[in-house]
Amino acid sequence: METELTTSAIRLSAALLAGALIGVERTYHGRPAGFRTHILVCTASSLLMLMMVFPDEVIGDTPLEVVRIDPTRMAQGIMTGIGFLGAGVILKDNLAVRGLTTAASIWITASIGIMIGIGLYYAAGSAVVVVLVALSSFRWIESKVPSLHYSRLEIRQSPDDFIPETELTTMINSHGIACAGTSYHLDGQVFRYEITVQTRDPDNYRRLAETLQGMSQIEFSITRTGN
Repeated sequence: METELTTSAIRLSAALLAGALIGVERTYHGRPAGFRTHILVCTASSLLMLMMVFPDEVIGDTPLEVVRIDPTRMAQGIMTGIGFLGAGVILKDNLAVRGLTTAASIWITASIGIMIGIGLYYAAGSAVVVVLVALSSFRWIESKVPSLHYSRLEIRQSPDDFIPETELTTMINSHGIACAGTSYHLDGQVFRYEITVQTRDPDNYRRLAETLQGMSQIEFSITRTGN
């Protein structure tokens, strides 16, 4: 009994600490799943894996020849449940999808809890370090890597005062923005372009908006897409 109490206390405390370290980083950046969520996920995963560490307490007097214990099945069940929790923090805001990184942090926090629950402290500790480095230090690297930024440009104008598509496309391209696809709509007396645009410098969208603002014959909106 003393061994069970000591082992359980150590492993649950370690899981609490690991979840807290990752949760603090998420809370600091204002993510929907933060400090307490990550603590609970890591501790719960560790708690459930303790069932596999002390099988005698689970099976009781059941004959060993009729019992098959497979710790990996418990881990599979935990990760399946965590998938639903992770899906809950993924938010679709207009055309943008947010929360994928937080969902991934919840998923790996559960994995760390499983490692702690079965006593693999070195693997769990190493994973905590990797997660914290990826969420904090790698944020700077990600911001420096050139990447395409996509947006949806909607332009509305009257058929009586119409700017041709070729002229609009040329003007958009002059701001360092490429047009990836265009659709056309006629809503009553309003002709509407919906253009998927892309650029490597998101500040180009601001300059384009300033130019479009000076064109009195059109109305427009620019909606960023992506995570």
